[in-house]
Amino acid sequence: MEFVILAVVIAVVAVAAIAGLVVSGRRRRQLPPKSQAPVITAPPTPREPAVGEEAAPPTEEPRRTVEEVELPEAEAEPEAVTVPETIEEEAPALEVPEPTAGRLVRLRSRLSRSQNSLGKGLLSLLSREHLDEDTWEEIEETLLTADVGVAPTQELVESLRTRVKVLGTRTPDELRGLLREELVELVGKDADRTVHSTKHAEGPAVVLVVGVNGVGKTTTTGKLARVLVADGRKVVLGAADTFRAAAADQLQTWGERVGARTVRGPEGGDPASIAFDAVKEGIAEGADTVLVDTAGRLHTKTGLMDELGKVKRVVEKHGPVDEVLLVLDATTGQNGLIQARVFAEVVDITGIVLTKLDGTAKGGIVVAVQRELGVPVKLIGLGEGADDLAPFEPGAFVDALIGD
Repeated sequence: MEFVILAVVIAVVAVAAIAGLVVSGRRRRQLPPKSQAPVITAPPTPREPAVGEEAAPPTEEPRRTVEEVELPEAEAEPEAVTVPETIEEEAPALEVPEPTAGRLVRLRSRLSRSQNSLGKGLLSLLSREHLDEDTWEEIEETLLTADVGVAPTQELVESLRTRVKVLGTRTPDELRGLLREELVELVGKDADRTVHSTKHAEGPAVVLVVGVNGVGKTTTTGKLARVLVADGRKVVLGAADTFRAAAADQLQTWGERVGARTVRGPEGGDPASIAFDAVKEGIAEGADTVLVDTAGRLHTKTGLMDELGKVKRVVEKHGPVDEVLLVLDATTGQNGLIQARVFAEVVDITGIVLTKLDGTAKGGIVVAVQRELGVPVKLIGLGEGADDLAPFEPGAFVDALIGD
């Protein structure tokens, strides 16, 4: 029994010794490594202290006495600056419009399209060897297509048939001469086509320019001013179209180019009042002619057409209105005749201005509109240039249609 107890004690002591050895071994492995010596770097270069840092001790600088300090030399007084005299800008030179005499002859090439549709077409048909009924129907159709109108077409065809039958032989020169005589007669060679713009005892001649929107009425008024200036007239312009934006500016620009003064008012103002003031100004300046550009009114609006009549009545308080020129777009054809008819009911039309006759317009509209209103065509527009408005001359017009 004693040996058993002794063995147990020895075993316990042995286990305790072994456990102690294990614990000491673990402690040795877990010891921290030895600390390395710190690396010492050089001190930073001295610098200016930043905000919050202590300033370095001030260093003493050599000081100078008052006698050693050199004072700067007194600056010389600045020289007086000479202000150059104001140079007045020279007014732009006024344009000199082309003379109106023979202007249509110079612009005859602009009628080339109308020439192809009317003059050359008729000459070609009349030059056929046999002029049967079918040929005469083609001649009639050519005239109607050229906007001559039904009644004038019938008159011309009857006259041509009679003269061709009497003539017998038909050489090209004879046919051209025959056709020229008939067309000049149809256009009207004896009508008074003068634009009455001469100053009279009551004051300057007054010309009202009327028409619907889009026919080039304001531009035509400006070009007409150039025509009159070229003929030696002193002109005053009245910008009575107060409903279209920039119409007054446009007219004033036209006037400034030839030295014609423009009387204008506020946008949307009373057109009759502006027209009245324009005539009054024309009297004061001793002008020869006052051109009044009226608003482009739709001929279907009764109230606006009545206002046009009011403009004419107000202007007549100064004296008579010498001309009322109706501007028509020649390319509108028969629709232009409807406009002409309504305008004639409101004011007494004394003359017609056909614009855009150099485009797709038919030359026969000259005949048709004169027959419709019983008043002559006095001016025709043959282009976009400033001097492309020409006094109408029947002979030169027909010559341009037929060609050489």
